[in-house]
Amino acid sequence: MTDLTLGILLWNQASEWRPMVDAAKRADELGYDSLWAWDHIYAIYGDPYQPIFEGYGLLAAYAMVTERVRLGLLVGANTFRNPGIVAKSIATLDHLSGGRAICGLGGAWFELEHTAHGIDFGSGFGQRLDWLDESVGIVRRLLDGREVTFESAKYRFEAARHNPLPLQRHLPILIGGGGERKTLRTVAKYADTWNVFGTPETVARKDGILREHCADVGRDPGAITRTVGAKIVIRDSRAEAERVWAEQMAHNKTPREDWDGPETLWLGTVEEIAETILGYVGVGFEEVLVELPAPYDMETIERLAGEVKPLVDRG
Repeated sequence: MTDLTLGILLWNQASEWRPMVDAAKRADELGYDSLWAWDHIYAIYGDPYQPIFEGYGLLAAYAMVTERVRLGLLVGANTFRNPGIVAKSIATLDHLSGGRAICGLGGAWFELEHTAHGIDFGSGFGQRLDWLDESVGIVRRLLDGREVTFESAKYRFEAARHNPLPLQRHLPILIGGGGERKTLRTVAKYADTWNVFGTPETVARKDGILREHCADVGRDPGAITRTVGAKIVIRDSRAEAERVWAEQMAHNKTPREDWDGPETLWLGTVEEIAETILGYVGVGFEEVLVELPAPYDMETIERLAGEVKPLVDRG
């Protein structure tokens, strides 16, 4: 039998705090394993200048209103912060939450928010992934209580040590992305959890490449949890689910031509969503991190945990 694990990301944009806290508390009550926030300065769907809240601040607030759900950024923009600040922020969140923090990191991709705020976007994605690899290694060592002396073209640390350490003896790191040459090698070296998007065939192929990187760096591929990301609406008919999604996208000022493709947008009945998830379970992915735009769809939150998960678990 499958033991499906569910995480939930509440879009930071186009919302107010009260609906966010209500949805977070409900996910916690329903037994979701993890609760996530974006790490963006501008909205990433529709009008970039519509309201959006900062990620770490949201996680700290979520820590105060939830009891069991794990908390992280999906994913932290590596370009935004020195890795020492990341490690300190995550350790602080771990104490605020009673040991529930996850360190989510990625290379960053949204150029507009970088240029608008004078944040170095690098020469291209390849350079940002090189920075990510260096940064994750530094964060890992600081979270583990090790002294860090390190120098590269991007970072310089001299006998850096942190106190207090996280409550968790090994605070998990999640890395998001599917870049086959650099991102997946960083996943192989450092990640406890990997998040990726794509069809079952696509993620299975990338998983094979990840396993090759694991062999190269001497890492057990079984030590890395595989998670797939998706946007889900559950209703009694696909047509009704599509109507709800269209209303959510209108609220987020996102035209139809900017909607995501079918590999990440799962709209349908309980049975259809369960069948889709089982396709990923069949290739080794037993954790789904679902993104929910505002206004947050409480029916989907409840039915995913209460109806879809039992179907998937029964196989």
